[in-house]
Amino acid sequence: MKTPSVTVPALTTCAYCGVGCGVSMRPEGDDFCAEGDPNHPANHGRLCVKGSALGETLGLAGRLLQPEIDGQPVSWTQALDTLAQRLQAVIREHGPQAVAFYGSGQLLTEDYYVANKLMKGFIGAGNMDTNSRLCMASAVAAYKRAFGADAVPCSYQDLEQADCVILTGSNTAWAHPVVYQRLVQAKQARPEMRIVVIDPRQTATCDIADLHLALRPGSDAALFCGALNAMAESGNLDRDFLHHHTHGAEETLQAARDWTVARTAAFCELPAEQLLAFYQMIAGCTRLVTLYSMGINQSSSGVDKCNAIINLHLATGNIGREGCGPFSITGQPNAMGGREVGGLANQLASHMSFTAEDIGRVGRFWKSDNVTQSAGLNAVDLFRAVEDGRIKAVWIMGTNPLVSLPDADRVRAGLARCPLVIVSDIMRDTDTTRAAHICLPALGWGEKNGTVTNSERCLSRQRAFLPAPGEAKADWWILSQVAQRLGFGQAFAWQHPAEIFREHAALSGFENHGARAFDISGLATLSDEEWDNLRPVQWPVNAAHPQGTARLFTDNTFFHPDGRARLVAITPRLPVSPTSAAWPLIMNTGRVRDQWHTMTRTGKSARLMQHISEPFCQFHPDDAPDIQAGDLLRVASSHGWLLLRAQPDNLQPRGSVFVPMHWNSRFSQQARVDALIAAHVDPLSGQPESKHMPVSLRRWQAAWQAELFIRGEEREPPVTAYRSLITQPGITHFTLADSSLPADWMAWLDESYATNQMVCQTARTGDDGFSLLAWADGALQLAFYARRTPPSPDRQAVVAAFTTPPHTASQRLALLAGRTARDTPPAGAMICSCFSVGEIRIAQAVQQGCHNVQQLGETLKCGTNCGSCIPELKNIIARQRVTQTEGDSQ
Repeated sequence: MKTPSVTVPALTTCAYCGVGCGVSMRPEGDDFCAEGDPNHPANHGRLCVKGSALGETLGLAGRLLQPEIDGQPVSWTQALDTLAQRLQAVIREHGPQAVAFYGSGQLLTEDYYVANKLMKGFIGAGNMDTNSRLCMASAVAAYKRAFGADAVPCSYQDLEQADCVILTGSNTAWAHPVVYQRLVQAKQARPEMRIVVIDPRQTATCDIADLHLALRPGSDAALFCGALNAMAESGNLDRDFLHHHTHGAEETLQAARDWTVARTAAFCELPAEQLLAFYQMIAGCTRLVTLYSMGINQSSSGVDKCNAIINLHLATGNIGREGCGPFSITGQPNAMGGREVGGLANQLASHMSFTAEDIGRVGRFWKSDNVTQSAGLNAVDLFRAVEDGRIKAVWIMGTNPLVSLPDADRVRAGLARCPLVIVSDIMRDTDTTRAAHICLPALGWGEKNGTVTNSERCLSRQRAFLPAPGEAKADWWILSQVAQRLGFGQAFAWQHPAEIFREHAALSGFENHGARAFDISGLATLSDEEWDNLRPVQWPVNAAHPQGTARLFTDNTFFHPDGRARLVAITPRLPVSPTSAAWPLIMNTGRVRDQWHTMTRTGKSARLMQHISEPFCQFHPDDAPDIQAGDLLRVASSHGWLLLRAQPDNLQPRGSVFVPMHWNSRFSQQARVDALIAAHVDPLSGQPESKHMPVSLRRWQAAWQAELFIRGEEREPPVTAYRSLITQPGITHFTLADSSLPADWMAWLDESYATNQMVCQTARTGDDGFSLLAWADGALQLAFYARRTPPSPDRQAVVAAFTTPPHTASQRLALLAGRTARDTPPAGAMICSCFSVGEIRIAQAVQQGCHNVQQLGETLKCGTNCGSCIPELKNIIARQRVTQTEGDSQ
């Protein structure tokens, strides 16, 4: 752990999802403890388990701490000079269109602003895009079509004040836990509130749903067109609002007329009575919020799906009022900030586009006559251009596209052919840094200083509370230094991020006069001290809204030139790739509760690895009856294959499977899910269809499976067909499997870990079981458990033995068998990560009289912090009741 540079709690903003929770980092000796900021409007002091574990992810293990060229450490001067010279050579020979930047919602707004200004304003190409393209581009395009601006109209308060909340395309309970818990509390306070969950899967979010619509994957647009038609037929449209404040209503309603109850039910594969119940909930409320995320956006028709949702809100007048609005919730901490500065290739800057008027305006403000005249390449097209040689130099900042982009193996092959790959990152070894010619060490969360914007348009400060490690630098500084070497020094002469923020704020108000939604010109004159002390505020912040505003369009005026919103006639379309005999199942991808993106941060926390430790494939048992829980299975598509742990589940709908998005090649050998995804994109947004890929399942025959614990971190695994890394404190822990048995277990282990130089204790179980403990100087160095089926050592007991070794013969024999000799029972699968409460302890507490979640919380504390585990606690209680009932009947 790094030494804290502050002695009092530092107020900052969480590094994870778009909820944008305020965090108080309290120093504890040489460490930090993360607590919720009770005064932050996003979370009011609550944190999810990922946020609570932020202090556990601050160590320097694996960090990139010095610039490198071709794998060799160099000085900053050499790195920056070389980078600028190589970029200049590419531009001189091939023109500015041969250069591209690819950013991330992990960048701060100030970093984003500098990158966008350099690329679009001075290099003179539009090829600045971001990984937000993969998650929010469809929402952006739909808001612009409907409102004339990329403007989320509502706030988290509206979720709490609504009569009905629709959650669609979002497992909010796991992906945005704090927002979900706010919703849970609101429903407890107002039981008459109705909550509808629209998702093919039954997820944790369904725990509070009054209605779950398990619709056909990809049929969301038809569902909302059907709802619009039902509102028209039942007289529940706001005709006055439509007449005075919108255009396109007649055409849109005409297109929706075909979506009768019968047709919608057949298309969405839903019972008609469920549709009618849904329509009645909408018709019966006066305040409606629809919260939507990746399940809507990540589609080849994602923009139309978003506009189908917005159409329903406009037609019923559920916008611009308390408890109303179509609410796209972002996946990253600064996806919104990137959109504000122009981080997407089809944006110029400050919500301006590539009209002649906007290009001239930005050129005047930046004092540049080289502003790009057209949009650049979006993420998928950008990396296709790298592959075919149009892009000769690409600078990737704070993201891991070789894991997150669709058709990821093709992206990897293309990047390998690129003459100049520059990567700014905090981690030394990622899938993407391995492809880099130049690696630049960036500051990480807790070290950098700037602002982010969350899903409800709330600007918050991220504050540095740790010193810069090694030679790591802020992204804005790195970009500015390169810009100066390219000859643009005067425009990039900032000495402090507050200066960049003031410029960004000034541009938002430059020649605006209320024409553009994004306007924070009221913050353009902040002093450095005022910027440093800036409290959360929702834009716009200007003369009309000096304190910001929680809700847009309260005056029914929109940002199209005529002030009217647009309804868009929608023709629902199913996903591009259909199933076939070869690929009979649909693969859906998404997040799990305790992990984040490609795990380069959350993977550092042993606590966060305990809930779900390995990549898995969840499927209905009837879709693969020969595959049992714990088996390894091969998931294949036309683009590649994965090797994952089987997780049959009756709650998974027939015909589809679910695979998490997080595991990269460091944490698992063959689990990069986006390697299977075809690069089909929405034609309007360029966003990939990541939620729908036809696949096949096949049991992978393992000759043996094992768990291996080795003293020390970052230890290399032996060569096996399957490997997964599970973070443990001070230990490297692998699960392993292979299709052939070693001729000699001792020799096989010795080859990798020199066990012949240690004192070894072995045991065999039947014909296929082998266990080994290896000791040196009285300390446990290695523990290995192999079986034909998955071994199940008590992991907590094994990990504890590396710190407190067993002394008696009976204790060592117990450890060799993978269990503890103490009276403490194993915890079982981790359910509550906040307080490390396992399934076995919870089940025992239920058996001993804890009959509801509140009683479990009073006894074990589980479910009393972030609440993410509450749906699982309820499931355990229900299972125990069934078990007890069956036992009583016997």
